[in-house]
Amino acid sequence: MGVVRLGVCVSGVYTAFLFWAIAQERLSKPFPSTSAPIHQSPAHPLPGDKFPSPLFLNYAQALASSLSALSYLLFSAWRSGALRRDGLWAVLGPTPKRSLLFLLVQVSVFQTMAGPIGFLALRHISYPTMVLGKSCKLIPVMLLNVLLYRRKFSSHKYIVVALVTLGISLFMLLGPGGKKGGSDSAWGLALLGINLFIDGLTNSTQDQIFALYPSYTGQQMMTHMSLLIQLILLPALLLPLPSHPLSLLHHLPSPLVVHLRPSLPAPPIVYSPPAALTSLSFLSTHPTALAPLAAYALLGGLGQLFIFETIQHFGSLTLVMVTVTRKLFTMLLSVVVFEHELTPGQWAGVGVVFAGIGVEAGIKRRDVMRRARRD
Repeated sequence: MGVVRLGVCVSGVYTAFLFWAIAQERLSKPFPSTSAPIHQSPAHPLPGDKFPSPLFLNYAQALASSLSALSYLLFSAWRSGALRRDGLWAVLGPTPKRSLLFLLVQVSVFQTMAGPIGFLALRHISYPTMVLGKSCKLIPVMLLNVLLYRRKFSSHKYIVVALVTLGISLFMLLGPGGKKGGSDSAWGLALLGINLFIDGLTNSTQDQIFALYPSYTGQQMMTHMSLLIQLILLPALLLPLPSHPLSLLHHLPSPLVVHLRPSLPAPPIVYSPPAALTSLSFLSTHPTALAPLAAYALLGGLGQLFIFETIQHFGSLTLVMVTVTRKLFTMLLSVVVFEHELTPGQWAGVGVVFAGIGVEAGIKRRDVMRRARRD
C-alpha cells in the first residue's frame, strides 16, 4: 500500500507541476492590452505588458490551495461518514493548541518569504546557477532536521542524499549551456543561500509538526497554511507600499540611519497603488492573462495536495527528492518522446541519481523482508 501511495504522490507531483510550470512561464511573458495607448501606431505596436504583481500570483495560488484542501477534506469526511459523526471542526483539524498554531505561523511565514527571496536572487545570478543551487536542497533539509529538531536518520540516508545531490548537480551543470548564463554576484549567491536555508526551515518544521501531532493530516496542514499565507499577504495586497524601500530607511529617525544617511541615496517616498488594485486593473485590460492565471492557481492547488500527502506519509526528504528529480525525469521523457540528446556528463548524473534511488529501494526492500520473516 505504501509503494502504491508513493507512486500516486510522485505521479501527481510530476504531472501537476509539469503543466503548472508551463502556466508560470506564460505569466512571466507580456500580454497584449485591449486598451491601446494613444501614442501606439499600427505600424509600431507595443509588445504588451507583464503581470504587475508576484504577490497577487502567490495569493491566488494560496486561495486555490485552501479551496482544494478544504474540498478534499469535506468530500473525504462526507464519504466516510466522519462529517456527520464528528462534525465540521473535527474534520478541519485537531483542537487548536498554541504550540501547533505557533509552528503553523512559523512555517507559513517561511514559505511566504521563500518565493520573493528566490525571485530577487534570480535578478543577480544566472538561471543555471539558480537551478543548480535548488538541486542541492536535500542538504539543508537534512541538516536543519538534525540541528534544530535532533532528528536522526539511518546512515544510508546520508549516502542517498549525497548521491542524489551529486547526480542532479552533474545533470544540471554538464548539460548544453549549463555553464552559461551571465555573471553571478555575491549578493545573488547570498540570497540563494538564504532561500535554501528558508526551504530547509520550512520542510524540517513540517516534519516536526507531523511528529508532534500524529493525527494531523497533510490536507489539514495544507488548509491551515494556505489560510495563514493569505492573511500574511493580504495587507501587502491592499495597502500602498513604497516603490523604493530605501526611501523609508532614509527617513527613519534612528541614530544608525542618521549615521548612514550620507552614504544612502535619498529618494522621495513614493507609494505605489495597492497590488490588488493594479492586478485587477491589469486583468481587466489584459483578459488573455486570465486563463494562465487560473491554470497557475488551480494546478498549484492540485499539486499541493500530493505534496502534503507525501510529507505526511514519507517525510520532507522524500518530498524534496521527488521535486529535485522532477526536471531530470522530465528530460528523460523528452529523450524518449522527442529524441532529444543528453551529454555524456548528464548520463553520468542520471546514473548517480539512479544509484542513490537504488540504495534507498534496496534498503527498504531488505527491511520489508525482515519484517515479513518476523511475522
